[in-house]
Amino acid sequence: MTDADPNPAPDPYAGVSYRSLAGSGVVITGGASGIGAEMVRAFAGQGARVAFLDIDHDAGTALAAEIPGTRFIVCDVTDIAALRTALERVEAKMPIAALINNAASDQRHAMLEVEPDQWRHALSVNLDHQFFAAQEVSRAMASRGTGSIVMMGSVSWMRGRPGMVGYTTAKAAIAGLTKTMARELGPSGIRVNCLVPGAIRTEKQDRLWHSPAANQRFIDDQALKFRLDASHVARMALFLASAESQGCTGANFVVDAGLTQN
Repeated sequence: MTDADPNPAPDPYAGVSYRSLAGSGVVITGGASGIGAEMVRAFAGQGARVAFLDIDHDAGTALAAEIPGTRFIVCDVTDIAALRTALERVEAKMPIAALINNAASDQRHAMLEVEPDQWRHALSVNLDHQFFAAQEVSRAMASRGTGSIVMMGSVSWMRGRPGMVGYTTAKAAIAGLTKTMARELGPSGIRVNCLVPGAIRTEKQDRLWHSPAANQRFIDDQALKFRLDASHVARMALFLASAESQGCTGANFVVDAGLTQN
């Protein structure tokens, strides 16, 4: 007999059912931890066939073992040739119905200290792979006349956050890229939208930045007075990948509890 938690956390997906996702092939980049890992859990919970890519072998292997039926592929998304090969491997096993371009790195850097190689890396890890992954999966999606591509933005560029100019530049560019690809791919039945998270609590963010004062600042700045976690972002990803959003394309879907209203 085991001791049960007398106050278990409520299931964030209780009552959430997207029947169109059952059996659908979904690819999530950067899926081994944080928001990406929560998306893997959320899509698997809807009965989707989930493949996820990440550079972290140990975390990815552990998550795949935790969620039977998911497929983990070790991949550095900044290596475009390797990214294309990984996506080709997934498509050969299952038709990719939805791509979630989640992989990113929000490393801080002082503007006056950024060198060309750092600048190029910031764009590579936050922007380039989103385009090339979308380009790759769109070929087979177009042949089937349907598909959903979810780009990942950030409210950081909308708020002009300092100390991360490479990251905010990449995330701002994704907004324009989303609109252009939505126009180009729409005639083929492919929807392209941008999911824009706000201040999301993850293990990494708590480890690096969390403090009671910082926590309170976010709550004070938000219209909704609670901290967001990865499940709030994952729930929007489910909607955008599902048939329920079939009339949506070229749009930003902001999940920030009203942070950007200020």
